[in-house]
Amino acid sequence: MAVVISQAAHRSIGASATVVLTTTSLGVLIAQIDTSVVNLAVKHIGVDFHAGVSALQWIVDAYNLVYASLLLTAGTLADLYGRRRIFVLGIALFSLGSLACGLAPNTDTLLAGRVIAGIGAALDVPTSLAILTVAFPDAKLRSWALGVWASCNGLAFMIGPTLGGVLVDVAGWRSVFLLIIPVSALALCLAVTSISESRDASGRRLDLPGQGLAIVALGALALAAIEGPRWGGASWPSITSIAIAVASTFFFLRRQSGEGAIVPLPLLKNRVFSACLVIAGCMTFGMYAMLFLVPLYLQSGLGNSAFESGIALLPMSVAFVIVSQCSGKIANQLGPRVPMTAGMALMGTGLLMLALVPIQEYHVLIEPALLIIGCGLGLNTGPVNSVAVANVPKSRAGTASGLVNTARMVGATLGVAVLGALFAVFSRSGPGIAAGLPPAFIGGAAAELFGAAIAVAFIRQDSIQG
Repeated sequence: MAVVISQAAHRSIGASATVVLTTTSLGVLIAQIDTSVVNLAVKHIGVDFHAGVSALQWIVDAYNLVYASLLLTAGTLADLYGRRRIFVLGIALFSLGSLACGLAPNTDTLLAGRVIAGIGAALDVPTSLAILTVAFPDAKLRSWALGVWASCNGLAFMIGPTLGGVLVDVAGWRSVFLLIIPVSALALCLAVTSISESRDASGRRLDLPGQGLAIVALGALALAAIEGPRWGGASWPSITSIAIAVASTFFFLRRQSGEGAIVPLPLLKNRVFSACLVIAGCMTFGMYAMLFLVPLYLQSGLGNSAFESGIALLPMSVAFVIVSQCSGKIANQLGPRVPMTAGMALMGTGLLMLALVPIQEYHVLIEPALLIIGCGLGLNTGPVNSVAVANVPKSRAGTASGLVNTARMVGATLGVAVLGALFAVFSRSGPGIAAGLPPAFIGGAAAELFGAAIAVAFIRQDSIQG
């Protein structure tokens, strides 16, 4: 592989590696925190802008949608035009989008800011991983650096809800977006001064039509799910949106058989790898919908403050961080099928427990349910990535990792859209917000349990060795 990198970069790797690691870790931290802190603010955004559930779904999903759609293309852009250049562009766009959100006078501006921030995050996260691969040529040091980088995902998941709750209560919902800008500015300055430019354009080609079709397919599907209940399932807008989603998906898949495919179809012929994509999507389908609905219920249904809602989510976050550190050892000793199946089953169980909460007002179930979900998420997250990468050729490891992350974000986007719509329909037809939670959480639990069944059926005990 011919990587173009300056001689000065080779001389400075030893001195600047720590700064590069800090910079890339900051990049992934701000992108991942955004996915959790905004959920604590949606209730207050809805009050200020008189926005309904569908508008709040778009505020969450606008970010998820572009993030999911652009993840794979971002890696190609970085290889073609320079990893530092694309990383810097991503941080800059994320900062601009956050500023637009923080100053937004209406929901349209807020949505535009979320889209811009999502584009920035999609450029930032995969590119930061490629930068680390170049900055740490020694295999052992690179493994350590990638572990630090990956731990930022868990750190963001742990501090995001608590930080978001404090900010919303103390400084208002706009602070959730504005406070991230100084951190982004620091990452931007460090990136410009510490990261050496590198690229690898050999064999890479940008597939703009394919990228456009992917965005249209996912966007049309999210549109049908979020707005369909308001339009009516048999209405022309709903039918048209679904038809556009199906047609775009069909033409997208047809393009993937050619050179420079965003999604190399031969990889999907590996049943274990394809199973990992399904499991990753099912995992976040229920998970992200829960992160959207639980804070909304705690604040609007139970009258909790944003800080109290953030604290309520903390046991889940801590459990995830702790258990995820053990999941690799469990997978090595018992095989990956055990933690993946158990993880998905635990998440499904936790969501079923949450479905019981508003029925008989079993509020005592909330914390145990969230704790169980956190344990399940921690058990599954590491092994699903490891198994996916182990079951493709080494030359496709980066593509495989990108596809798993894309599957995660597609699941997140559709989960908020579909289960949020289910919540909205039953909330309007029932006595209030609590009426919408059981069907939404049962739908999420069904996805998690389906993922557990896929793990049992397709993940072998030796899958982690390929």
